[in-house]
Amino acid sequence: MKGRAHKYEKPNIDTDVIIPGPYLKIHEHKELAKHAMEGIDPDFPKKVSPGDLLLAGSNFGCGSSREHAPIALSVCGIKAILAPSFARIFYRNAIDGGYLLPIEIEESTMNKISDKDELEVDLEHNKITNLTKNEVYFMKPFPELIAKIVDAGGLMNFKFDKER
Repeated sequence: MKGRAHKYEKPNIDTDVIIPGPYLKIHEHKELAKHAMEGIDPDFPKKVSPGDLLLAGSNFGCGSSREHAPIALSVCGIKAILAPSFARIFYRNAIDGGYLLPIEIEESTMNKISDKDELEVDLEHNKITNLTKNEVYFMKPFPELIAKIVDAGGLMNFKFDKER
C-alpha cells in the first residue's frame, strides 16, 4: 500500500480527539468521517486522500472503546496508522472490523518520517519504504492470528480453525 503520511506525533491521542463525543450519534459513516481528528485538526478530512497513512505518537486510540474512531479514520481515507503503540481496544476494533491497519513502529522510525512523506508499506516483508527520502524502516510484524484476521478482511470474514 502507498500513501502520504499525515503526522501527529503527540502521544495519547484518545478516541474523543479522533471522533469527539457529540458526533457519536451519527450513523452514516461518510458523515462521521467529516469529523475525524477534529479534536486536533478540524481540516484533517480535507487533507486526506484515499490510501493515506496516519503517523501518530504512542498509545494511539486510548480512552473509550469507540468503534466510531477507526470507522471515521477509514472512511476519511486512512488505510493504516503507524505508531509506536496502540491502545488495545482501538487496535482490535481496527483489525476486527477490517477498517484500517494499526502498524507498530519504533519511535526512532516515527522521528525519521516527515509530514507529507510518500510511504509504501510492505506487509509481507514488514518494511516501510519512505519514497520521499529513499529510506527503509521496519515494522513490528502482526502476530500470526492477527495476520490471518487482516488477510481475511476482518473478524467477520475470518474462519476459525476447528482444530483449536
